[in-house]
Amino acid sequence: MELSGKHVVVTGGSRGIGEALAREFAARGSVVTVVARSVDALQRVASDIGGNAVVADLSDDLVVDGLIEHIESQHGPIDVLVNNAGLETSTPFAIEDTREIRAVSRVNLEVPLLLSRHVIPGMLDRNSGHIVFVSSLAGTAGFPGMSVYGATKAGILNFVAGLSRELKSTNVHTTILSPGPVDTGMWDAIEAITNSTHAVVRRFQMLHLIPTAEPAKLAKRTVNAVARNKPFVRDPKRLSINFWLNHLPTRISNFAAIGVKFNPRG
Repeated sequence: MELSGKHVVVTGGSRGIGEALAREFAARGSVVTVVARSVDALQRVASDIGGNAVVADLSDDLVVDGLIEHIESQHGPIDVLVNNAGLETSTPFAIEDTREIRAVSRVNLEVPLLLSRHVIPGMLDRNSGHIVFVSSLAGTAGFPGMSVYGATKAGILNFVAGLSRELKSTNVHTTILSPGPVDTGMWDAIEAITNSTHAVVRRFQMLHLIPTAEPAKLAKRTVNAVARNKPFVRDPKRLSINFWLNHLPTRISNFAAIGVKFNPRG
């Protein structure tokens, strides 16, 4: 996909990976709309990149249901949707607040599905589009203390496996970004915890299995993947076996369905 002049929407675009993605897309000539709750940070990013700011609380069902229509009516058709907004939890499940479970499940899994559902029909009509989903290394294996978070990210991986097959005969593409720890405030909070999860994190760090990645580098790799219609961005590369094994059932299913054309509109 030629990115210059394309309209890109990035949820969770006020900080971290989302901010880095917004800046990288803008540097490639895209018109970027950033979406988040934090007004000041959001407007700062939008101003820096010459883009649009849409303040939205993605934990609100009514906001989610009308977001794509609102953005397209104000700023034009969406060429690339980046489902980046997310919440992280590192609480042992037996003592986790049920409100936190609901919030993490909704924002990390339900919201990307719904936003994609609202944006895909227009992309199919225009015969062009790309959707980016931010998953996680935690979606490929169960990490103690991150059961709920890992479940939502595994759900994203499995959802996109099916969605990409549905869209195979179209010009609408998907990319999954699946990083390990990223140098953001979210990861700082995990490293600062004092419960049992900290011991697990320290063990993986000692084994050099979860090096901390820089948002800017992940953003550059992800935008390159969108430009080239590549389906995956995985980090750290040394754990590619995790991703390969996790994706093996999908590869088997894809092989079994060779020659079968799926109509995404039914």
